[in-house]
Amino acid sequence: MAFQRPPQTEQSGTGTAPRRGRLRLLWPVAAVGFGLVLIHQSLGTAPVTSARQPDRPTTVATRAAGTPQATPSTGSDDGALPRSAPTRISIPAISVDAPFTKLSLDSTGHLTPPPADDTNLVGWFQGGASPGERGTSVVVGHVDTTTGPAVFVGLDALKAGEHVEITREDGIVARFQIDAVDTFSKADFPDDEVYADTPTPELRLITCGGTFNRTSKDYESNVVVFAHLESSSRS
Repeated sequence: MAFQRPPQTEQSGTGTAPRRGRLRLLWPVAAVGFGLVLIHQSLGTAPVTSARQPDRPTTVATRAAGTPQATPSTGSDDGALPRSAPTRISIPAISVDAPFTKLSLDSTGHLTPPPADDTNLVGWFQGGASPGERGTSVVVGHVDTTTGPAVFVGLDALKAGEHVEITREDGIVARFQIDAVDTFSKADFPDDEVYADTPTPELRLITCGGTFNRTSKDYESNVVVFAHLESSSRS
């Protein structure tokens, strides 16, 4: 199973609520490159495209004043957290409780997917922002494997307003509120919208979706969850 490429060219949005305004694109070239790697590579199969590794975001813009943030004192006005790797993800609405593995790009510039032999494991792209850090944090997981359903099989059932909690190595739990859930054709995937850097802490959860093409043995779309940091606390 994987982030597969469909024959269609029109993206299909299935957002459950108006998405938050897209923030200024601060690294569009790198974002597009990473998007091509992530979306057109099969999880558990050989990669089919290449791109250079994106630089880590360096944005310092802040969230608008007045937005409530129940966060530990971090010296930031928008609730952004210092960098720390994630260790566990919890999504109560779809009964997800899974550990993380760190994902990197290989020597050819392709994202290494989470191991397909562990159905309850998610991957964090460690070349991007960590969950709760300013920027776009990217978390991916299998929808299924050859042995059956996997960790993100219910991702497309999530709704705006529901929550994702990510525990980090520093003992902080970052709580994200979901803004929208969309399904995009891989033939017309909005790389900038999904991967571009943001000046406040955001999260993207990504898995396969849409029709399974039995000829190519690929799904034709990707499910993407858009979320923003709502609060954080000590575990």
